[in-house]
Amino acid sequence: MSWLAQRGCHCTGIDRSAEALETASQYGSTLQADIEGGTWPLLDNGVPRQFDVVLVTNYLWRPLFPVLLRSLAPGGLLLYETFAVGNETVGKPASPDFLLRTGELLQLCQNLRIVAFEDGFLPSPERFVQRIAAIQSPPAAATSGPVDTQPLRYPLSLK
Repeated sequence: MSWLAQRGCHCTGIDRSAEALETASQYGSTLQADIEGGTWPLLDNGVPRQFDVVLVTNYLWRPLFPVLLRSLAPGGLLLYETFAVGNETVGKPASPDFLLRTGELLQLCQNLRIVAFEDGFLPSPERFVQRIAAIQSPPAAATSGPVDTQPLRYPLSLK
């Protein structure tokens, strides 16, 4: 959150840890919620609130993935990085429930435009991860004219 906030983005952080949110609160609004045991806390009339950027790090709760995808505004950017199979050989998490399978992140994002993807080992600290940067396509009517092929510019505005 700090990197985005320093560039003028309006950020909303969600975590079940009050300690994590205390640190994050200096960079934007925060919401303490158990998103594994309850409903998604960012709903407008039962529909997930949409954001220009959805950023997830070191977290995997597979039932939440469809909600995260619906939380992307048209043209929105998904940045996702978490642990992958192989991590059980170097540390935690080690349970398959919390490790992405080979190609799983690509499959979950198959309806997005993949901008970047990595799957492999990082040495410091030792961990196996998958990372993806993917963009939600704008509505068809918005793409009928010239397509802007310029890279995303900052500041991004999180709704």
